[in-house]
Amino acid sequence: MKIGIIPNLEKDINLELTKNITKWFIEKNVDVLLNYGTASKLGKSELAFKSDDIFSESDIIIVLGGDGTLLNIARQSAPYNVPLFGVNLGYLGFLTEVEENNLYPALEDLISGEYEIEKRMMLVATVEKDGIELEKSIALNDVGITKGPFSRIISLGIYINDSFVDLYSADGVIVSSPTGSTAYSLSAGGPIVSPDLEVLIITPICPHILHSRPLVISNKDIVQIEVCMNDTEVMLTLDGQQGYKVKSGDIVTVGQSKYYTSLIKLKNRDFFQVLRQKMSERWSFNRKN
Repeated sequence: MKIGIIPNLEKDINLELTKNITKWFIEKNVDVLLNYGTASKLGKSELAFKSDDIFSESDIIIVLGGDGTLLNIARQSAPYNVPLFGVNLGYLGFLTEVEENNLYPALEDLISGEYEIEKRMMLVATVEKDGIELEKSIALNDVGITKGPFSRIISLGIYINDSFVDLYSADGVIVSSPTGSTAYSLSAGGPIVSPDLEVLIITPICPHILHSRPLVISNKDIVQIEVCMNDTEVMLTLDGQQGYKVKSGDIVTVGQSKYYTSLIKLKNRDFFQVLRQKMSERWSFNRKN
């Protein structure tokens, strides 16, 4: 068995957890793959691999960080269809599967095969102008088109399968997957959607017109967003991490990607149990702060 380990260097301070997990796996006769930077810091050059080789050769990749770290690795690893196992070193952790204090029993389950794999649909977004493709990227959670640093609403024409739906005068719009329904879309008033469904969710952000409401549509549908004349900066973001400036006349097209993210899920947890727990944690955190 080959296990890739990818840590967030800002969350795993001094790589202590990575070092301990690596030692634990080696003692269990499990091969460990690290990227060159991590391997160098740990003095384990014999475990060093290129990122693409980690994605292609690992049976499982353990991601140490928070949801943001997992989203980043999901986009990079999607073409390789390698299962990801997230360990939460961050705040909320909807996507990560286990907390640090429960890690080693979970690792025992991994090497004994006591887990399931969930396939999560991904999104693909393209930016075109005058029929010329300018950008193309994938996302696991969401594609957002939002205003820039100034507090001005923007105008976005929304089309589904070339059919005009609405003109959003708003702070922006989010097109999310079911996985992303508990992220930015939820904060903007969108619905929570079970991640085993394959649909697209369109959620306006602070719409100026009251009839502009979230939509849930088929995964076979294609969403086209026309950036109308605006006197402020407009940004396209993918999972809140990658960003591009878009201009008046640009068309952003969002649909289901051919790629999926494979997430390892322990058999003693389900989505609704996690949802109940994490929503309670969010409410408690907000009360304390």
